[in-house]
Amino acid sequence: MANERALNYEQIKKAYAFFSPFYDLLFDKIFYPGRVAAIALLEIKPQDRILEVGIGTGLNLSLYPRDCHLVGIDLSAEMLKKAQEKVEQYRMHNVSLLEMDASAMEFADDEFDHVLATYVISAVPDPVKVFLEIKRVCKPGGRIVFLNHFQSENPFLGTLEEAIAPICLRLGFKTDLKLRPLLEEVELTPEREFRVNLLNGWRLIRCLNQK
Repeated sequence: MANERALNYEQIKKAYAFFSPFYDLLFDKIFYPGRVAAIALLEIKPQDRILEVGIGTGLNLSLYPRDCHLVGIDLSAEMLKKAQEKVEQYRMHNVSLLEMDASAMEFADDEFDHVLATYVISAVPDPVKVFLEIKRVCKPGGRIVFLNHFQSENPFLGTLEEAIAPICLRLGFKTDLKLRPLLEEVELTPEREFRVNLLNGWRLIRCLNQK
């Protein structure tokens, strides 16, 4: 998928190493409604194996049922340290955390029942590769749920997001990522789609993994 601006791994690692000490303070409550809705869309059953891509500081951890098996991955070691503190605090023996590049996952094909990615797709260097990896490791028919901000279709807002994109890149995320071309390239079709959070500015989408 063509995109004039791209993140790189060093930008991401530096940005989230910087954010990790106060990430929860900035982003917990403001994005909480979307996270709750995203976990609900997974429709997790007992013993399901769930992958969370970009688990960050583990803000979603307390929302998962205790009878599933959760694997969380993230590129940032500093963010994962915060997540591990929550795993220990909540005594979640059903959770494994791994430092891993989401565009080249070290998992077998069809390893997970469902996959979640919240506030992640605009913060990776190659969203297409990440989605293709998500499809690969998710079982056929599994639910792929993602929550993210995408560039507005409103001409004025879309232009504004393009204008501030270079600044946001330095902070570790893109504001000009377009949803529909991305979904077409990775051959994902939304089964459910909602707008959530402040001013309905984020999109929550569920797709069934059709291979």
